[in-house]
Amino acid sequence: MKRHLHLLLFLVLGVVSCAQSIPDVLEKYNDHTVEYITVASLDTLNAPLLLDTREREEFEVSHLDHALWVGYSDFDVETVQKMVPDKETPLVVYCSLGVRSEEIGEQLEKAGYTNVKNLYGGIFEWKNQGHPVYDQNQQQTEKVHAFSKYWGRFLTNADKVYTSKTKTNGQ
Repeated sequence: MKRHLHLLLFLVLGVVSCAQSIPDVLEKYNDHTVEYITVASLDTLNAPLLLDTREREEFEVSHLDHALWVGYSDFDVETVQKMVPDKETPLVVYCSLGVRSEEIGEQLEKAGYTNVKNLYGGIFEWKNQGHPVYDQNQQQTEKVHAFSKYWGRFLTNADKVYTSKTKTNGQ
């Protein structure tokens, strides 16, 4: 009986831990070292430069309008310094949810950038709220690279892509 109770408890806790939300993910994985900006507040910034900190494949599927790709694995702060020499330029970093972008935001702040914000919920929250995204040809698309099936569950308002191929809807 005791063994069955432990098994039941394990299963319930497992299901509960899988039922996370974007705020739960950000609380778990982020250190809050880079100030967040919400999707709704993004319009209040004066001409922010949007920096996509996802991998190139993710960016090519879709990105926020006029965003510059800076990458994650291949991120190079010197490249950003050449593109954005004014360290007071408002910068908004984003990724899928806001975890990788926090790391890139930290590097930018260490490099002397004084106005860096992390988009809360990333491109997933942007698209979940019905905002447009654009593909590599600057055409509006409903596709968003979901990174993996685990992370893709937080993307609820887009056609999920897991590779650069045309696989969508969890394929």
